[in-house]
Parts: sequence; structure tokens; C-alpha cells
Amino acid sequence: MKAILTAALMTATALPALAFDPANMSEAEKDAFGTAVREYLMANPEVLVESINVLETRRAADEASNDKLLVQNNKDAIFDDGHSWVGGNPEGDITMVEFIDYRCGYCKQINPAVEKLLKDDGNIRWIIKEFPILSQESDMAARFAVAVQQEAGADAYKQAHDALMESRGPVNLESLGALADKLGVDSKAVLNRMNTEEVSAVIRKNHQLAEQMRIMGTPTFIIEGEMLRGVPADGLEPIVAQIRAAKQG
Repeated sequence: MKAILTAALMTATALPALAFDPANMSEAEKDAFGTAVREYLMANPEVLVESINVLETRRAADEASNDKLLVQNNKDAIFDDGHSWVGGNPEGDITMVEFIDYRCGYCKQINPAVEKLLKDDGNIRWIIKEFPILSQESDMAARFAVAVQQEAGADAYKQAHDALMESRGPVNLESLGALADKLGVDSKAVLNRMNTEEVSAVIRKNHQLAEQMRIMGTPTFIIEGEMLRGVPADGLEPIVAQIRAAKQG
């Protein structure tokens, strides 16, 4: 059967393209060729697996190329929007942007590894994008963090961010008010600010950016020109090292 298929394929490639056009084949020829192909694939399923792997590799390459283009086209909103918190090393040679949701279990799980990377590396500029998508509690937590930043500054924001990442309890006005008091900021002013246009504008712009970037989940990282929809199994360190080497090379 393999010989039959091989002969058919050799004949097809040896003749002009129209000679192998199924429209020019008789029904008997179509049936014979189809049967030969099917029997060969049934006997050699690894051929299908190989084809699928090649297709997946090409698809992933196309997606990565498209993501790079999205980053390039939206770089100002990503890296210099004027409202997102900037930490790590603000003068670092690598910029890492993270879209987060405070009710996202994986965001909480990966956060210690992110903090460790920033501490160990020491040369990464870190930008946090509030992107609440999971629940009403997500939205409240994000609004609280933004309101703290606007009311009390960058240091207070980071403290709020850390507390919200570590929290496993409910998010409501009572718990957020208690957190504000614990952080030493004006709880009444922060809670009142949460539903103002100044805070809503930040959340809205982040959502608009995420829509343009086709970001639908958290955490999503953008490191320089690379977008990571999730966290690679090997972590972020190899990606950072690869990007830094490419920049220096």
C-alpha cells in the first residue's frame, strides 16, 4: 500500500499541477487514491502526529509575531501610560509589565516568584496594570489600589498591592477600610475616591489596552517586546536572560 501511495504522489509531482487536480480525476481514481491515503495514514499514524506538530509550531510562531506587532503598536500605553505604578528598578535595563487581578489565584501564586526575580535581578523596571476581570470583588480591589495610589502615593500603593495579593479573605468596603487604616492612609478619603472618574478612567484605559492587545486572562506579562500569556513552565528568569542577551548582542 505504501508503494501505491508513493507511486501516486510521485506521479502527481512529476506531472503538471492540473494533472493532479481532483476535479480532473475520475471517480474511480479519486476512490483509489483516497483509499490509498487513508490506509497509509492508518498504518502510519505518526505521520499525522508529525503534521500536527509542524502545524502547531507554525501557529505558535505566527502568534508570537502578531504579539510583537501588538506590543510595538501600543508601546506608549504599555510602558508609559502616566498612571500605572512603576517599581522594581525604575532605571532598569529591562521593563516588565504585569496585568493582574487581585482575585486571580494564579496571580497570587506567582507573585512571590515575581518579587524574587525583581530582588535577585535588581535591574528590572516593573509596571503593574490593574486588570480586574473575574468578579465584583476584583473590581473593588483594583479600585482600592488605584485610589490608594492617587491619595497617598507610590509607596502606599505597593503596600496595598502586597496586602491584596496576600489576602485570602473577602473584599468589601469593611475589609478595604480596615486595610486602609492598617496602611496608615485616610480610609474615608480612599473609599470615597474609589468610584470617582479619576479611578474609573485608569481601570477603563487598562481594559481598553487589554482589548487592543487581545489579553483575556491574568497574569499576562509583557517583557520588552515579548508578550507572555501566562508563565512559562521554566519561569520568567530564562525569558529575561534571553531578552537581555538579545539587547546586549
